[in-house]
Amino acid sequence: MNKMKLVMVGNGMAGVRTLEELLKIAPDLYDITVFGAERHPNYNRILLSPVLAGEQTLDEIILNPLSWYEENGITLHLGKTVTQIDRVRRKVVADDGTEAEYDRLLIATGSNPFILPVPGKDLDGVIGYRDITDTNTMIEAATKYQHAVVIGGGLLGLEAANGLMLRGMQVTVVHIGDWLMERQLDDQAGELLRKSLQERGLRFRMGAHTEALIGDKDGRVMAVRFKGGEEIPADLVVMAAGIRPNTALAESAGLHCHRGVVVTDTLQTVTDPRIYAVGECAAHRGIAYGLVAPLFEQGKVCANHLAQFGIGRYLGSQTSTKLKVTGIDLFSAGDFMGGDGTEEIVMSDPFAGVYKKLVIKDDQLVGACLYGDTVDGSWYFKLLREGRKIADIRDKLMFGESNIGDVGHQGHNKAAAMADSDEVCGCNGVTKGAVCKAIKEKGLFTLEEVRKHTKASASCGSCTGLVEQLLMFTAGGDYSAAPKKKAMCGCTELSHQEVRDAIFDQHLVKLDEVYERLSWKTPNGCSTCRPALNYYLISSWPKEAVDDPQSRFINERSHANIQKDGTYSVVPRMWGGETTADELRRIADAVDKYKIPTVKVTGGQRIDLLGVRKEDLVDVWRDIGMPSGHAYAKALRTVKTCVGSEWCRMGTQDSTQMGKDLERAMWRMYAPHKVKFAVSGCPRNCAEAGIKDVGIIGVDSGWEMYIAGNGGIKTEVAHFLVKLKTAEEVMEYTGAFMQLYRKEGWYLERTVHYVSRVGLDHVKQRILEDHEGRKALWAELQYALDGEPDPWFEFAKAQVDVRQFEPVASVGSPSTSAGAGAQTVPAAPVRDTF
Repeated sequence: MNKMKLVMVGNGMAGVRTLEELLKIAPDLYDITVFGAERHPNYNRILLSPVLAGEQTLDEIILNPLSWYEENGITLHLGKTVTQIDRVRRKVVADDGTEAEYDRLLIATGSNPFILPVPGKDLDGVIGYRDITDTNTMIEAATKYQHAVVIGGGLLGLEAANGLMLRGMQVTVVHIGDWLMERQLDDQAGELLRKSLQERGLRFRMGAHTEALIGDKDGRVMAVRFKGGEEIPADLVVMAAGIRPNTALAESAGLHCHRGVVVTDTLQTVTDPRIYAVGECAAHRGIAYGLVAPLFEQGKVCANHLAQFGIGRYLGSQTSTKLKVTGIDLFSAGDFMGGDGTEEIVMSDPFAGVYKKLVIKDDQLVGACLYGDTVDGSWYFKLLREGRKIADIRDKLMFGESNIGDVGHQGHNKAAAMADSDEVCGCNGVTKGAVCKAIKEKGLFTLEEVRKHTKASASCGSCTGLVEQLLMFTAGGDYSAAPKKKAMCGCTELSHQEVRDAIFDQHLVKLDEVYERLSWKTPNGCSTCRPALNYYLISSWPKEAVDDPQSRFINERSHANIQKDGTYSVVPRMWGGETTADELRRIADAVDKYKIPTVKVTGGQRIDLLGVRKEDLVDVWRDIGMPSGHAYAKALRTVKTCVGSEWCRMGTQDSTQMGKDLERAMWRMYAPHKVKFAVSGCPRNCAEAGIKDVGIIGVDSGWEMYIAGNGGIKTEVAHFLVKLKTAEEVMEYTGAFMQLYRKEGWYLERTVHYVSRVGLDHVKQRILEDHEGRKALWAELQYALDGEPDPWFEFAKAQVDVRQFEPVASVGSPSTSAGAGAQTVPAAPVRDTF
């Protein structure tokens, strides 16, 4: 049987979701062809703002990789814009001449940004904000220019402004309205939002009318002029004053368009039933939706009719808004402005930054506006959609779902109380039943697995907590009974933080003092607490507390990494990944002399000698004559660099020298866990600075500093911290952050988890806002590292027990009964990890 031909114009979230739903219910009905004007597979557009802010990467927001299209037999044309629909011959034609015939056509062309019709709108540096190209343009501009102006104080404009500010630009938001986000907030919530964002560093011009954009002699924007003649500097202007449905193609084909491509409840166009439209380009009952949840609802209905089931109807959507600017908790839904025939319940605490407004009509909740405390937003939205009478809970309504009824002393588990039909993820239309079924049938145990199989929590992330609750009780983990405080180990009831505080507050400098003062249950601790206590002592009281080698793990006692066969690896330090011919000769000679079986280049730009016998370690260190790389320790391991401006045509800063300086300054630094730095000489970031504990990226005006990245089991993109001008500032800020981590981090806690626990705002307050405190932290670190020995060469000072490197004695000798032929018995492979 010949398959019908389905052609989709547009490769965005709404259209591809329609295809996903279609493939679920009718996988063999169509040969599918997709045209996408962009050169990227389908990606999550609502996460462009975290990409702009440096919180995520492009790869992380891809929803359907190229392999997905191949696996589903979809012909994909990327970078091709369809310019003609021939409804008579039933074919589409792209700008490069590519043609595709169709039996059914799906238009999903999305929307275009509204560009203000003012003089100067075509200057270089004036852009909209809708796609990856716009995002990359802004990221690049932030590395070259200082002043940005965002025109539009709506959801998209504020996201763009926040991202540019985090990229180091001075940003002014120009908004014609009296308060921000007037379509989603009332005046009081809008004012709270403005004050909060202003405290973060954004500037605002409210009620301002843009008259013209002024260009320089090279044709690039340089200023924005308002009515009245006032001008403000602008090296970049982002138009975020709204969107318009992209209907040009549909109109050229003679399809009826009014506020979008007009469609019926089956998402078929009113002009041609063979042609469907979904997403921001479609107008349903006079409304063109711009939020993702209603677009996915459209996709599900559209797929039902394309599959020839013909039973679905799209009747419109109620929408809610959650602002995605980091740290801002905001929610609104329904008729939150109120009016005739409505009542309002309002709670306002401007000092605490909390504002709640509930609008009631005919004993039903019809609108909600929350700022600062949005934990019950999804519950209010559920009441609003269901039209439930609220007379019986009205007196408790303002205080949230957890205050309804008598829940005893066991708490209120929202996930457990939900019905299977209740929606968990509004963006993707995923119910509790779908999540629980996937967890049980597919054996899911992690949030990432749930996201992969159900898409719940994979879009805006606001339902993540709810999904985690479902995962916890469905997979069998009884988290509701877990204690709030986790004891350090079985030797004590105290947590890591309580032990750290006690060591500092009581000036404890010895392990015995800790055991006595803190009422330890065991006389000598255990393999869990002893390494942690030893670190807390020496990091809290450097030069007073004495390092106890016997309280370190085996790798740190031997100063080499033990391998699975009982041999060791030796990784000498190479400053910033740079070495010399003399060092390489010494390494090669040692490899030959000691018959080291494997020599490997590491990902951290060093050389790893694998298979070194323990009795040869001291001799290998001596013959190589290079400092310890601390590849075995909870310490600074590598400082990865690119060649930078010294050699690279693209380099803007000398990243190699910066890396060497950082490494030489901090190479003897012990920490709660291993630490890795990277320094890139330009924003192309060849040294992968975005996934390091500290990442430094050179830009034209200096350096950008990123912190708390991780490239391990779960990759975490580093947070942008600050833009710096000089190498001296880079050294001071990096050292201060490391010392803060050394003092506040829990043992075996990576920087990514430390920052997640204390909050990025806490780090910013200590490093960026407290100037004297930052300098003091840097001075503390330098004091602690002054005179710290190299354990490969200063054995006595580093308390290295060299007896451990002596080969074991012979079993049997000429004077024993074993006779003269007795052999030396090699040591059994060491399996001790403590």
